Amino acid sequence: MQMGDETRQRVKFTDDRVCKSHLLDCCPHDILAGTRMDLGECTKIHDLALRADYEIASKERDLFFELDAMDHLESFIAECDRRTELAKKRLAETQEEISAEVSAKAEKVHELNEEIGKLLAKAEQLGAEGNVDESQKILMEVEKVRAKKKEAEEEYRNSMPASSFQQQKLRVCEVCSAYLGLHDNDRRLADHFGGKLHLGFIQIREKLDQLRKTVAEKQEKRNQDRLRRREEREREERLSRRSGSRTRDRRRSRSRDRRRRRSRSTSRERRKLSRSRSRDRHRRHRSRSRSHSRGHRRASRDRSAKYKFSRERASREESWESGRSERGPPDWRLESSNGKMASRRSEEKEAGEI
Repeated sequence: MQMGDETRQRVKFTDDRVCKSHLLDCCPHDILAGTRMDLGECTKIHDLALRADYEIASKERDLFFELDAMDHLESFIAECDRRTELAKKRLAETQEEISAEVSAKAEKVHELNEEIGKLLAKAEQLGAEGNVDESQKILMEVEKVRAKKKEAEEEYRNSMPASSFQQQKLRVCEVCSAYLGLHDNDRRLADHFGGKLHLGFIQIREKLDQLRKTVAEKQEKRNQDRLRRREEREREERLSRRSGSRTRDRRRSRSRDRRRRRSRSTSRERRKLSRSRSRDRHRRHRSRSRSHSRGHRRASRDRSAKYKFSRERASREESWESGRSERGPPDWRLESSNGKMASRRSEEKEAGEI
């Protein structure tokens, strides 16, 4: 389908309305145009500018349009093969039955006819291209094949009745499903095998084989890329899990370190508190011991002073008693309320008298 200028501006080569086989230069509508099997205009968009855009874009990235084109050509070739089998079936029903030996001889003649036709078509193509020497070599090969064909026709004629031999035995071309006659001349064979219809089907079939190979290679590459990406993803996940495990281990280690530090700090504080309490107890004990010892010393001094005073008093009383017994009755003044002063005065008086 051809596009107008406005449509061409809107549509891109990636649009579903664009014929992917046309972009790959293998659409049967283009290849078989003007032949006996002209398919008419394609239902999808054909435009050479879009093909140029595709060729530029396909160098930068893989668009994988080969799969769409392969499906298109497979459908077309399958339909062509179906028509070929139907033609063979009709020929088998309409033509006279012949023995297997005669059929094999007829098949030999058909094969030689095809070889002659292909060689003549190739020689004409080379001659048109200006390669005269190669064209002459192929024509020499054609003469050799013609001699073989003549011998095969003699064998076939001798194995058939004259009436049956005159009947045209047809054969269906396996490439383009066209009918070929057993007695076709070289010009007819050259026209068929060098014609646009036969060559077009050869081009389509070769392109289909190439597309199948390309699609298989790209699918294999995609599978490998997908497998590699999956392996990379799994490796990244394993590394992530390992990294997460290491992070968790570091966190656990840090948590254990913090707990240990807190435990150490708590133990240190406890030890400090214990030492502080011990020092306080020791200080209180020492304070109590010192106060007890001071009190004890004070009490000892008091007791010693009392004891000394009592001893001194006892000695004074004893000396006084001994002196009174020698002096006689005591002086009443000595027994005054202040015993000490009276005792001292009596002692001084006695000393003065002595």
